[in-house]
Amino acid sequence: MSGQMVHPSALIGTEIAGYRVEGELGRGGMAVVYRAKDLRLGRTVALKLLAPEYTRNDAFRRRFVQESRVAAAIEHPHIVPVFEAGETDGILYIAMCYVTGQDLRALLDRNGPLPVPAALRIAGQLASALDAAHEHDLVHRDVKPANVLVARGVDGDHPEHVYLTDFGIAKKSLSLTGFTRAGEFVGTLDYVAPERITGRPVDGRSDLYSMACVVHETLTGAPPFRRDDDLELLWAHQYDPPPALSVERPGIPAAADEVLRKALAKTPDDRYGSCLEFVAALRTAMAEAGPRGRTPTLVDPHVPGALPAAGPVPDPPAWAGPVLGGPA
Repeated sequence: MSGQMVHPSALIGTEIAGYRVEGELGRGGMAVVYRAKDLRLGRTVALKLLAPEYTRNDAFRRRFVQESRVAAAIEHPHIVPVFEAGETDGILYIAMCYVTGQDLRALLDRNGPLPVPAALRIAGQLASALDAAHEHDLVHRDVKPANVLVARGVDGDHPEHVYLTDFGIAKKSLSLTGFTRAGEFVGTLDYVAPERITGRPVDGRSDLYSMACVVHETLTGAPPFRRDDDLELLWAHQYDPPPALSVERPGIPAAADEVLRKALAKTPDDRYGSCLEFVAALRTAMAEAGPRGRTPTLVDPHVPGALPAAGPVPDPPAWAGPVLGGPA
């Protein structure tokens, strides 16, 4: 193969770096993700293979390997583990834990806004994962519902277990901002921080902004800025104030509006210092709504008003890595 373009289906059954490719899970402009078998340990993994044009870039290859090692060194219960990353026969690859579950995008599309307690539980776990990455100087750069996996938790007190997926290792290697050299934007416009649009350097506070957009969507059913035109959407992120949560979802206390406004501040210095600080402020604001009864959960079908149980695992999202799927 040696860095030449190969049709994804042609790799099924082949061995790459000790992994036997078993099926395609998803693809994007930069890579294809496969379900593969680790022939050394007998486990199923998600194997991401980067497009050949990136392999041919020496500077990209060096930075990819360096940043992959940093990502692999992060041990956190809400970050999908990276087992291995490297280059073989001219192919850059990343082997990751293969996780069974549904992504938050699928849950929101199916159910609409989440119960407030469930949204706060998911936000807390997502914030913990992002802060852990930021402590290692890694910025995700593409925080969105499709990259948040919601799996079954361990008990009734922890009914969901959240995993953050698809860290922007390759994205970071391409650029310190949101754009590749070809001018292609890396990320999703509904959740992009203003500084990434203008090409300024980014840090963890850009992920915080994106996370706040995701939290807004879990509570209202839509991201904060909705425009028919991409340029209008980019303008809104840079200049328009976010809508009030308490208006878009009656019953949410007005105190939560200010929390979201700060998390979605146009200037990074005006935002919270960490993702967990943002979630703590949101929980405090939500507490003003008063005590609640038994909390419906994402995986508790026996409680009236609960979201349906996961049921059969849906088709994988169009592009996420590791891509969600059922047991091998």
